[in-house]
Amino acid sequence: MMKILYLIFPVLLCVVFYFRLYLFLFPKNRLIILMYHQIAEESTEDLIVSLKNLEKQFEYLNRKKYTSKFFSELNIPSPKSIIITFDDGYKNNEIYLPSLLEKYKLKATIFIPTEFIQKGYKNNVMMTFEEIRQLNSKYFDIALHSHSHQNFRNISADFIEKDLEKNMQILDEEKIEYSKVLAYPYGKYPKKNPGKQALFSVLKHLNILYAVRIGNKINYFPTQKPYELCRIDIKGTDTLIHFKLKLIFGRLKMF
Repeated sequence: MMKILYLIFPVLLCVVFYFRLYLFLFPKNRLIILMYHQIAEESTEDLIVSLKNLEKQFEYLNRKKYTSKFFSELNIPSPKSIIITFDDGYKNNEIYLPSLLEKYKLKATIFIPTEFIQKGYKNNVMMTFEEIRQLNSKYFDIALHSHSHQNFRNISADFIEKDLEKNMQILDEEKIEYSKVLAYPYGKYPKKNPGKQALFSVLKHLNILYAVRIGNKINYFPTQKPYELCRIDIKGTDTLIHFKLKLIFGRLKMF
């Protein structure tokens, strides 16, 4: 049995490797979604990217002619499609991102958990609703990240529906335009039925177009799984070489 496993594992690894390489060489159906959180002048933490590293990454995307998109533009054909996303609505996003996006002709989607904006999150400084409202729509899109930011694996479909309705209601009341795209809190959602189907039924009922998890894979688009799009986690400890490899393969353990 162990001998069979030793034979099968390298084959599976090669299949994954070559499928991802295929998507890189034939980019028509290739969609990369990057996931960031915070930005700081200096950082060695996974969830905080340094300003220097972020600018290097954005400069590389611009130089290599990646087509930066909002989710509403996914059906517009273009080579090397990429979506840049930031989670939670940190104040440092509003400080650092506008000038970088304009400089490198990129766009970013920020997923907002409205309770974080109302009440704060740990010791972090968050954007205000007014600051979110003032972001330039040429470079920024706002999307959903639930209201209370709870793990969707641990709560009922009924709670999720009410929580997302509150997420949208508050953004409406604050006169903030947003896309009906959801980032699962913590990247988690039920992966087995009946929980998975119940969640997807809620999303469909609320007219949510796409939902993103983590997954660390390149997406094939158009997709038959709009509620399971993968994002690639860009860490504060990633070098530019790591970043380039992730653009090709997503994240393999060897990287």
